[in-house]
Amino acid sequence: MAELGADIAADYHGREPLLVGALKASVVFLADLSRAVPIPHALDFVELAGYGGAETGGHSGIRLLKDLDLEISGREVVIVEDVVDTGLTLNYLCRVLRLRSPASLAVATLLDRPYRRLVDDLPVRYVGFTVPDELFVGYGLDLAERWRNLPDLHLVQVDAA
Repeated sequence: MAELGADIAADYHGREPLLVGALKASVVFLADLSRAVPIPHALDFVELAGYGGAETGGHSGIRLLKDLDLEISGREVVIVEDVVDTGLTLNYLCRVLRLRSPASLAVATLLDRPYRRLVDDLPVRYVGFTVPDELFVGYGLDLAERWRNLPDLHLVQVDAA
């Protein structure tokens, strides 16, 4: 965490970035990352949800459940994610935020799975760990809204039966 915080502080020295947490899973990571960034910065949150089914013709989509409270026009914005996987949700969020004319847009993620990307041009700049395609819980990550409260990451063993 200290290394990610130092990297962000070095990249934004003399500026005041806005760290945008994607609710809910990124909250614990965002709190620790914020404490590790030794320069002035602000925090805000968004919440996204996927949807799909008959009402969308069987196609999945993404909707914004909670928007930013702060204005980002002309600001340095760092999206803080728990996991970057296919990149579809993050791509949607980046497109929405770019329409608001931030000075810059970058992503910090706790866990990264670049080999699963379906979107190539994501601004993922700060990566905690590159991980295999396994399910993790704890440290804010959940399975059916459970185990977010665990103080560290745990690998979930999924039965093949």
